[in-house]
Amino acid sequence: MIKILIAEDNPKDYQFLDLLIADWEEAVEIVRAPNGRVALEIGLELDAPLVISDIQMPELNGIEMAKALWDAKPQARIVFWSQFKDEMYVRSLARIVPPETVYGYILKSSPRERIAAAVKTVLLEEQCWIDPEVRKVQGRAGHNLTALSDIEYEALLDISLGLTDNLIAQRRYLSRRGVQSRLNSLYIKLGIDQEQFHSDKVGDSFNLRNRAVAVSLARGLINAFEMEREEAEFQLWFERFRRSLGAED
Repeated sequence: MIKILIAEDNPKDYQFLDLLIADWEEAVEIVRAPNGRVALEIGLELDAPLVISDIQMPELNGIEMAKALWDAKPQARIVFWSQFKDEMYVRSLARIVPPETVYGYILKSSPRERIAAAVKTVLLEEQCWIDPEVRKVQGRAGHNLTALSDIEYEALLDISLGLTDNLIAQRRYLSRRGVQSRLNSLYIKLGIDQEQFHSDKVGDSFNLRNRAVAVSLARGLINAFEMEREEAEFQLWFERFRRSLGAED
């Protein structure tokens, strides 16, 4: 009996996968986890976890769940299935997949046959499967001229939260010059450097910070779901920062 863990908070999506696997010739027992934290708890109890996981889930998202599971059980095989091919997820995955680990990434918008093939290829045949659309994003995320470094991505998150240079400097332990250096590097990677948007033809028509956020949204480097979490983390830091200022007074 093959046991497959499905981490999916949407009942309709879970039902789709349940019916998909029911067509297999192999005998399969399906276990459902309604969020990432429950999925992690169940996965840690399995000897060789076979997992199909959504990415956007409550408690823990699919990336966080996978990292924690792989840290304990690098032999776990995981198929990420999502309606998103955002570069931020592709970027995050590239940083957490253990060497020689089998995993997959399939879009929910794919035909039923492709989803079935991806799941079987990863979970039963032990081969990686990456959706063609996701491969395109991988290429851009891995290119030296367009891929953001960790500090550039950090700068992007800060301006997406609306932080001033002074607040970024306080949060990241930087000088104002250090903040500007990070931002200029970010603008170059996004193709919105100073020369392009402050030429005689364009003048001061563009706000570089706002433009960087717009371009990043279009590329999938940030999205509303993940920014909610970043906002919560920032609020925790900001409250500590305000208390520290009060203590100094």
